[in-house]
Amino acid sequence: MRDRASRGTEQRERGERSERHVYGVNPVIEAMRVRADEVDRLYITEGQLGSKAAAEILSRARDAGIRVERVPRERLASLAEGGVHQGVVAELRGFQYAELPDLLEAAEASGRPPLIVVLDGVQDPHNLGAIIRSAHALGAHGVVIGKDRAVPVTGLVAKASAGAVEHCPIARVVNISRALEELKEAGVWVAAADVDSQEPLWKARLDGPLAIVVGAEGAGVREGVLKHCDFRLRIPMAGQVGSLNASVSAAILLYEVARQRGVGVSGRS
Repeated sequence: MRDRASRGTEQRERGERSERHVYGVNPVIEAMRVRADEVDRLYITEGQLGSKAAAEILSRARDAGIRVERVPRERLASLAEGGVHQGVVAELRGFQYAELPDLLEAAEASGRPPLIVVLDGVQDPHNLGAIIRSAHALGAHGVVIGKDRAVPVTGLVAKASAGAVEHCPIARVVNISRALEELKEAGVWVAAADVDSQEPLWKARLDGPLAIVVGAEGAGVREGVLKHCDFRLRIPMAGQVGSLNASVSAAILLYEVARQRGVGVSGRS
């Protein structure tokens, strides 16, 4: 797996943002726990951060030599772009995306069949964060997003993921269809969530090497991407609503995979 420094250099050369802001108690603690060497500084507002959380965050900052600045709440709100920051914002160097082979290497290292979530045009940061959280919780080895017409990893995504972005590898690719073909060449079967499919989710065998493709809110998986999928899955519903949002669909699909694989609450088989 390539080191973070080399990927960070490439991202700077491509003109991607050189820093990002993570906010909220849990996301900040996870960022400090997993990537303390990437945290440049902490911004804290007195009176908004709970005493227990403040003690842990300041202790970690002291141990890692991270600069702490106490700022007015207006400054913190600006850094968090209006998000619920709970009195703390961490400034990190730009998010370092994984490469597609990194996800396959992570699967091999785990000793379990690959399980990868591929997102086709998901643009809502709350949905992306929730999907990353579910992917990490239910044993996926990573998430793939597109570079265009899709939301990147932002502070809001990190907040919605409850810090899971610091644990779940996320690959950003130029072409989703090409990425699916690369996965298939590596022996991974590709299944798409499709409301028009005739095959109910629970009738499919999902315990082998698998990539799950989930489409954008409302539009679903694009037809051009569907052509690169081996089969399509429908989530049966009893109500009058025709579809679920992307994060709910992904969570249901991932849970069924986890059930078939016998993955326990620890995330290990």
